Amino acid sequence: MSQSSRIFDDLGRLMNDAASVADGVRREAETAVRGQMERIVNELDLVKREDYDALRELVAIQGEEIEALRRDLDALKSRKKTS
Repeated sequence: MSQSSRIFDDLGRLMNDAASVADGVRREAETAVRGQMERIVNELDLVKREDYDALRELVAIQGEEIEALRRDLDALKSRKKTS
């Protein structure tokens, strides 16, 4: 094996090691940022999207029920007036 081939092999290994280290640093930074963001969100006491959607659906159903009850009440009032 020639000297220049060995240099290129060493250089290739060095570049692979550097890429691995950079990837590890990136993952560590993402983990740290994600942890910090989760802490901030938890401190803000925000509502999860699933909980919001469930509550919104419940409110819509109750609104329909209230409207039906109002119609029934109006019908009863109009019957009482005609009696």
